[in-house]
Amino acid sequence: MVNPTGTSRRTLLTTTAATAAVTLASTGAKAAGKPGSGGPQPPPPELRALLQEIDHRRIEATVRRLVAFGTRHTLSAQDDPVRGIGAARDWILARMRAYARASGGRMTVELQSYVQQPAPRIPTPTRISNIVATLRGTTSPDRIYVVSGHYDSRASDVMDHTSDAPGADDDASGVAVVMELARVLATRRTGATLVFAAVAGEEQGLYGATHLAQSYREQQADVQGMFTNDIIGSSTADDGSHDPHTVRLFAEGVPTSETPQEAEVRRSVGGENDSPSRQLARFVQDVAGPEVTGLEVRVIYRRDRYLRGGDHIPFLERAYPAARFTEPAEDYAHQHQDVRVVDGKQYGDLPEFCDFPYVARVARVNAAALWSLAQAPGTPRGAKILTADLTNETKLVWEAGPEPDLAGYEVVWRETTATEWTHATPVGNATHHTIDLSKDNVFFGVRALNHAGLRSPVAFPTPQR
Repeated sequence: MVNPTGTSRRTLLTTTAATAAVTLASTGAKAAGKPGSGGPQPPPPELRALLQEIDHRRIEATVRRLVAFGTRHTLSAQDDPVRGIGAARDWILARMRAYARASGGRMTVELQSYVQQPAPRIPTPTRISNIVATLRGTTSPDRIYVVSGHYDSRASDVMDHTSDAPGADDDASGVAVVMELARVLATRRTGATLVFAAVAGEEQGLYGATHLAQSYREQQADVQGMFTNDIIGSSTADDGSHDPHTVRLFAEGVPTSETPQEAEVRRSVGGENDSPSRQLARFVQDVAGPEVTGLEVRVIYRRDRYLRGGDHIPFLERAYPAARFTEPAEDYAHQHQDVRVVDGKQYGDLPEFCDFPYVARVARVNAAALWSLAQAPGTPRGAKILTADLTNETKLVWEAGPEPDLAGYEVVWRETTATEWTHATPVGNATHHTIDLSKDNVFFGVRALNHAGLRSPVAFPTPQR
């Protein structure tokens, strides 16, 4: 068969395969037992109800309470009941435990502490404490998704642990989102396990998040996704421009944890835009778009802001998919600054510069992503393209998932110049599929679906001879 341009049918997406996928994408969501395969994933009624419970007034109250501790610097007082990081730690712990009481025993709250020995920005042995609330899944409890914010703060001098450092945007806003998610989700049953973490030591060098990520790695925990919320409190940039309907999601391409052998494979087959973190970001766009949350998720193809970093990086270093939410454009007068007025201009990370309805929308993006991840099947494992035989067909294999409500799988693909998956075809509850398209010309992926029509993130296959 030759297409109208005279090009071999396998040099482009074939007419038959592409037409079938587009037809399924546009009609499958209406067909019983055939979830739609393209475009955003429609939010089920349960998710819509959950999102309506997120309250910007509670978020504002949390931010203002954290600011009221004066400073939350990692080196500040640990035992003062009203000022310093210890007071903030104890207040967050008490609130999380109160939320857990509504879970019927499914949510547990841990004060995860250790003593950090002297290191960069840590001049003396210092206790660093994370507050970790774990909502255990009911059907796939060993599969874990983590969301975090850091509750420590800083002034202009990163070693100044006595001056006021309100840290409203950086990062009481992120902690407030994590706490609001814990409150709302504590009353829900989820398939997979969700973890809500308020971590410390970020400003001194990502110490709390590193300890948390390493504890999961030592347990060989199956963390299939992690989000940090850091500087998500304002929709106004330093030039006064206002964008209350966009949030940035930073997601790396080449994996931080990539081995030399994995790098060699990636260079030979492509895949610089197909790391697990990029697939996680694409998933967020599919389930948490503006029609659901009121925010456009703008994926930034970087690990973090230019030459900067956050609490998702320790997870990336340990081969866990992770990404960072940040407001659309930062105002540097209101982060990492002493509170002061210069020539009539107010400096300092104060709550009056936060946009709390905006923060609530960011919380809804997180909630939609976490709930959808926890209720859908996990990312397929062992996805491979068989390459023993030279052929213009593409043979894919993957491992069967363990989920009790697994309905089947889809093979997805896109042109190598496309940033998003554009086509999909259902292949049933199988562990292999041959498609009449050349692996030379397109990128392939595999995702799982359950009987409710919820889809997993995509697994990007590697070659197997």
